[in-house]
Amino acid sequence: MASNLEIPQVPERLRILQTDNWSLNHRVDSALPGYLILGARVATAELWQMPKGALAELGTLLARAQHALSAVLQPEHLYIGRYGHTPGLALHFHLIPVCSWVKESFFSDPRYRVLQGLSEASSSHETDGAELTLYVWREFCESSSPPAISGPSVEEVIERLRAFMAEFEKS
Repeated sequence: MASNLEIPQVPERLRILQTDNWSLNHRVDSALPGYLILGARVATAELWQMPKGALAELGTLLARAQHALSAVLQPEHLYIGRYGHTPGLALHFHLIPVCSWVKESFFSDPRYRVLQGLSEASSSHETDGAELTLYVWREFCESSSPPAISGPSVEEVIERLRAFMAEFEKS
């Protein structure tokens, strides 16, 4: 396994759940409540290099995180993806909840209307996951002045997710 990869040290206040193989936390630089990262605690960027037990646990953790986010935030969409564009970081997955207020914020920002001219897709869809993911990354993760949120704060969502995950563990 590659040992020159960084396994980020996440502040305890952002951690939701940790196992021997994985850490689930709120994304460090995100103002979007519920934007989670499920990161490997093994220094590899490749799924095939993960221990078999870690691979078996991955599906269960993604399902639990999806269940928790759905219960806490009721997002219209939940995107789960692996991108790997930042060199040197260990394997990790992004879980991005898109609530109705995020879509409303996206549609109210005229800068993103240019995206409509780049697609030949059916007009039956207002937007797609790629456009909303771009919006979340640029506005909630990279912007020094993110849009106003509607609903619970990042801190409140973290606490609710921890409680949900703990309750799930008991059942």
